[in-house]
Amino acid sequence: MKIIIYSKENCPNCLKAKNILSKFNPIILMLGKDITRDEFFNKFPNANQVPQIVINDKHIGGYSDIENWLAFNYPNEDF
Repeated sequence: MKIIIYSKENCPNCLKAKNILSKFNPIILMLGKDITRDEFFNKFPNANQVPQIVINDKHIGGYSDIENWLAFNYPNEDF
């Protein structure tokens, strides 16, 4: 499974997303370092927060979205 987390420094939800997905060895792209703000908003025009999470080339959304995705796809696991 390929997971990409678009993140930024000092972001509590980004840190939670990285922790909850750590067992999947996600790729972390930092806003302002690995991706520009323009690239970020071109990729996610409706995003109003970070993190933004993509799994297997499908945009999942932010932190609350990944919690829901995990609960649906991995209902018997603790994250």
